[in-house]
Amino acid sequence: MRNAPLRALSALMGAVFLALALAANVRAAGEESGVPPPGTVITMQNWQQYKGAMQDGLQVLFQGDNFWKFPADFRMEIGPTHDYPLPKRFQEYTEKYSKNVQIVTLPNGGHSITGYVGGLVFPNPSGPLKGWEILVNTWYEYVPHITCAPNNHVFLLDRYGNRTTEVTSTVYRQFNFNTDPGVPNSDPSGPGIYYTEYTRVLQPEQSRYTTQLTIYYTDPTRNEDLFLFIPALRRTLRLSSASRCSPFVGTDWIQDDVKQLFNGGIVKFDANYLGDRKILAITVADEAASSNMDNYYPMLFPGPKVGKWEVRDTYLLDVRRIPALRSGYCIGKRMLYVDKQQWTQSWADLYDENLKYWKSTSFQQIAHDVPEVGPVMYTGDYLVGLWDQQNSHASAWIANPPFGTNQGCANLGGVNYTDVKLYSTVSGLSSIMQ
Repeated sequence: MRNAPLRALSALMGAVFLALALAANVRAAGEESGVPPPGTVITMQNWQQYKGAMQDGLQVLFQGDNFWKFPADFRMEIGPTHDYPLPKRFQEYTEKYSKNVQIVTLPNGGHSITGYVGGLVFPNPSGPLKGWEILVNTWYEYVPHITCAPNNHVFLLDRYGNRTTEVTSTVYRQFNFNTDPGVPNSDPSGPGIYYTEYTRVLQPEQSRYTTQLTIYYTDPTRNEDLFLFIPALRRTLRLSSASRCSPFVGTDWIQDDVKQLFNGGIVKFDANYLGDRKILAITVADEAASSNMDNYYPMLFPGPKVGKWEVRDTYLLDVRRIPALRSGYCIGKRMLYVDKQQWTQSWADLYDENLKYWKSTSFQQIAHDVPEVGPVMYTGDYLVGLWDQQNSHASAWIANPPFGTNQGCANLGGVNYTDVKLYSTVSGLSSIMQ
């Protein structure tokens, strides 16, 4: 009996050593597979060790063989991965209605859907169209009924280091397939409309009042409508639906980049599923630091003060125009990274018509609570970057506070961004300078 305490101590020490060994093995396994554990600091000296968790375009920035590259003192700090379950009602709609969805093959070789009501379209993407089903899911991902961000700062950088700045206001509204509590599934104020995107330029003065409104319809086969209010003419022009490669309000993004990183619809594109990835993303940021460009690297990439990166489970898609519509389209392929939990898009690597690497764009979505819904990733708060390696341009689009969702947009800074006529109709564009 005299040796019992010694045996107990020995057993305790053995358990401790075993736990430490298991933790070390887990850490080693993560590092071996190229996935950095929380607490890792990625630098220019050790980045190749963690390539397994990096998008191709992020590796390009590390490699330094192109115009845009990270500086010698670059750091990425890795934090814990956050959990963002899909909203309860969104899941309920998925369970109730997804079985009614049917895939329709179109005469031109594209695909569409019928029977969609709300929630996740394809809860278990599979089969030969798995990639396209994932693309459909991200097109109809959960977003709040309304998001408003009236103080976006846009920075445009050329090869000589000259930086210009824009300030914009955005209001996005979902009219149909809604699942938010207290919001009709089909908003009677927008019959036949799926989604509207409203963006107004506030600065610089010479571009002030320039406003774009894009309207997407519940029928996926119907082309979107694109309207541009031009203050110098004091009139609204309707742009061709074929102008999807035109610049978005004077930036380096094109129309098919907006909303997140893919805005081209589901009937004009194929998507090939390339596999699951564990990919770096930011979902939590310091609000004050992220609004201060001193906390970004010179090529407009967020620094450690902005927020920690986390490893998130992600689908990788190769998205291309269907062959019948491919001629003349500016993007040969879009390598799209889709978050497996909330179906948002965090990164895209874009290739030109000749399939030569062109540019990368990052869309880091900062999660917030939506009233009566819970924490979600798409709320109008985002850190967006673009690095055009062929034309030596870089851009950043930062949503500075305040921003709101749903009824939080009804009186944001004294403005009612829920006004359907002003922010979701062509007639609203006509009242901009009145």
